[in-house]
Amino acid sequence: MKYIIGVGTNIGDREQNIRQAVRAFSLVPKTKVLRTSKLYETEPVGYAAQEEFYNACFEVESVLEPHEMLGVCLGIEAGFGRHREFKNGPRILDLDVILAEDCTVHTDNLTVPHPRFHERRFVLIPLLELFPEGVAYGVAFKQYLLGIKGQAIKEMNVAIAITE
Repeated sequence: MKYIIGVGTNIGDREQNIRQAVRAFSLVPKTKVLRTSKLYETEPVGYAAQEEFYNACFEVESVLEPHEMLGVCLGIEAGFGRHREFKNGPRILDLDVILAEDCTVHTDNLTVPHPRFHERRFVLIPLLELFPEGVAYGVAFKQYLLGIKGQAIKEMNVAIAITE
């Protein structure tokens, strides 16, 4: 199954945090990082009194089921020392399952497609880079960009290398 993972960080070396997170996914058994977007610097959403974020999206292929992929995301976040002090607060690493190929999930701890991805320019712009036609796994998303106000985003023109 293929997944789109969203990644964000605004603590420490933001570029390195994202590079290491992508590398961590490449170390998960029977999981392969297929491609990544460039890095984007974005203003915070929800709680403005914090540093700018770096965000990206990447596509992985894995034998893992969606809840297992969520477990991988949470485990990698924990390995980076993520603490959830308050909603939308600063974070060293945030990993979200945005989309899953041919799959929707609605449980207490996981919703796929991600329930707010269509409201987040910092997800949609990197996703559009990966899927220029504006459709990923049958989900049309490009039109959502028209309804988003604010949320400044700047392409960093920094590619993320995929390691094996």
